[in-house]
Amino acid sequence: MKANQDMNVLDEVNKGATMGMDAINYLVPKVQDSNFKNVLDVEYNKYKDISRRANNLYENYTTEKEPHETNTMNKMMTWYGIQMNTMNDKSNSKISELLMQGTNMGIIEGRRLLNQNPNINSKIKTLLSDFVKMQEDSVETLKTYL
Repeated sequence: MKANQDMNVLDEVNKGATMGMDAINYLVPKVQDSNFKNVLDVEYNKYKDISRRANNLYENYTTEKEPHETNTMNKMMTWYGIQMNTMNDKSNSKISELLMQGTNMGIIEGRRLLNQNPNINSKIKTLLSDFVKMQEDSVETLKTYL
């Protein structure tokens, strides 16, 4: 049961990180401001690092499958939502707002996972805490572009 719980949390962390990377990938081509692009590149790399760490921990539980990532339907919905929301407004403010909305959902899910899974492996708990903290820091960074 505990190993299953650990794998489920790792899956959720990896899905959140890959969703963050996908959103940034879809938005970067719309950004004109080079400073803001640099900020998004840094954020992307933070998500990538979290995903890498989740993958490394996942190997301790199974060699039969890879951690879950966002499925094709979720990727399409994210892409479509971004296209619709930036059709008339590609400003830094709008892009920052969209990223903050997704990031806030990730923070909520991360806090929920921490609260509902108090007995997960300490390395996984550290990763999850780091992920939540990273997202909270991202929101603070993105606020400056509203």
